[in-house]
Amino acid sequence: MQDIIQLLPDSVANQIAAGEVIQRPASAVKELIENAVDAGADTIRLIVKDSGKSLIQVIDNGSGMSANDARRSFERHATSKITKAEDLFTIRTKGFRGEALASIAAIAQVEMKSRKNEAETGTRIEIEASEIKNEESCVCSAGTSISVKNLFYNVPARRNFLKSDQVEFRHILEEFERIALPHPEITFSLHHNNQLVFQLDKGSFKQRIISLFGNKSNERMVPVDQETTVINLAGYVGKPEFARKTRGEQFFFINKRFIKSSYLNHAVQAAYDHLLSRDSFPSYFIMMEVDPKSIDINIHPTKTEIKFEDERSIYAILRSSVKLSLGKFNLTPTLDFEQEMSFANIPLKSEKDFVSEPKVHVNADYNPFKTESKTLSSKSNWNALYESIRLETSAPGNSLEQVQSQLENIQEEEEKQVLQLHGKYILTSIKSGIMLIDQQGAHERILYEKYVSYIAQRKSLSQQLLFPKTIEFGAGDFELVKELQPELKGLGFELSEFGKNTFVLNGLPADIKNADGAELLEGVLENYKANLAVLKIDTRENLARAMAKNASIKTGDHLTNEEMEELIDQLFACHMPYRSASGKSIITTLTLAEMENLFKK
Repeated sequence: MQDIIQLLPDSVANQIAAGEVIQRPASAVKELIENAVDAGADTIRLIVKDSGKSLIQVIDNGSGMSANDARRSFERHATSKITKAEDLFTIRTKGFRGEALASIAAIAQVEMKSRKNEAETGTRIEIEASEIKNEESCVCSAGTSISVKNLFYNVPARRNFLKSDQVEFRHILEEFERIALPHPEITFSLHHNNQLVFQLDKGSFKQRIISLFGNKSNERMVPVDQETTVINLAGYVGKPEFARKTRGEQFFFINKRFIKSSYLNHAVQAAYDHLLSRDSFPSYFIMMEVDPKSIDINIHPTKTEIKFEDERSIYAILRSSVKLSLGKFNLTPTLDFEQEMSFANIPLKSEKDFVSEPKVHVNADYNPFKTESKTLSSKSNWNALYESIRLETSAPGNSLEQVQSQLENIQEEEEKQVLQLHGKYILTSIKSGIMLIDQQGAHERILYEKYVSYIAQRKSLSQQLLFPKTIEFGAGDFELVKELQPELKGLGFELSEFGKNTFVLNGLPADIKNADGAELLEGVLENYKANLAVLKIDTRENLARAMAKNASIKTGDHLTNEEMEELIDQLFACHMPYRSASGKSIITTLTLAEMENLFKK
């Protein structure tokens, strides 16, 4: 019988490995800059063209490599970081698997120049699809320069799945920030399409934060500093009044390695308890030093997930440290039982001030048990509105017969009341029983269909601000706003660029009342990014969802009878009134028969 199991060639194995290690240009940027940091460089330059699709070049002044090391570095599992399995528990370097260069060389055209400090000449290697095309001695600066050209040139399917230049460059910025932040002792620069994006000189951690996120960051942060036998903490957290609607400026670093941890994020969020609304997110830049033996970073190829030996203790220390810093700088509510300072500076009234006795006015005709019936103002128009409803009869509970039956129930009732329950639901009676409507879901559906139409037709009206507002974004969010600017204009946002990472907001959507423009835009961006992570929908639909969720009536908002009636009218004029944009149910009914059954009648 013929054998069917075969050993794959190295070039094929490398391409398979590249699928995990190098997912997009930003992945290659991350691996190359981390190698430069591990090489001991104190100056690192990143040069990118066409968001990394044409060129990614990293130049450092690190230790450099000999000719043999330069050639061997492109082989799979070749590394200088570890030599035995036990070394995995004492890792302090960025990389250790020895997969990055081999994976990059399998899917791109790579040129490397490297020279050790004590050597007179360096080595130049050209490699394509894991095959060395040229190797020679050359004159070059001490350190290493690696150029990655035409990424995924031999994997057209992967190249076709890359996003727009704006999206890919935003991911590159994220990776650049995650490495540059914990290394203020290193000078970093970033050039994109021959334009300088960042020039980060050596300095303190705080100076690095300000260089990346703007001068205003200085006044918005308070320091966190705590040393324990379990973990050492250092860094900065944002003041509650500067919390944002987006999660962009949230960074954890373990032994100078960026990590993602919803568990630790919850610890920080808990420290802000009663200081922030539920939809606001504090900024934080927290460096943590732990014994490498107490963590496991060998979980995922990106090395951003970590398992802790004692995560409960770290959670408690982190939460209490942040809370202590907020309290130390008088940012959390405090009560001094010996002296309450809020009473210390009450101004005394002058003798000429006259204090009169308050009078109580009683309306003798008021009867708290008397109710006034109200006819729904738009009852006569409901029939015309509902005739246009077209629902998919296959959807559960959405058959045309059921819709018509409910419309008839509403029409035939001459006198009805509309009630708001717990600031969440709208209750109205129908002939067959009662109808309960989720007010936020209903308004989201109404706004979603309206915004989809606005973006498609670019016909939304904008109200010009009397005083335009300057909004400073992180580098990633700035690129995102630039990418979405045509669609945002279709919604009514009038934006113009104003310097580095800054936009001027000149106008808001005309139907938005009493809203803070910066908070509204930040909330839309946060919802947009959240949808992007879990949903495969186009930009227009995503932005319409994000805008509808942010601008809709919220739980707890009080509505008048007229507002509730108008909401019901608009809901039943929608193409799909029974489901919100996210697919959740909006309407439920309870028939008289079901109510009688509940009471055993």
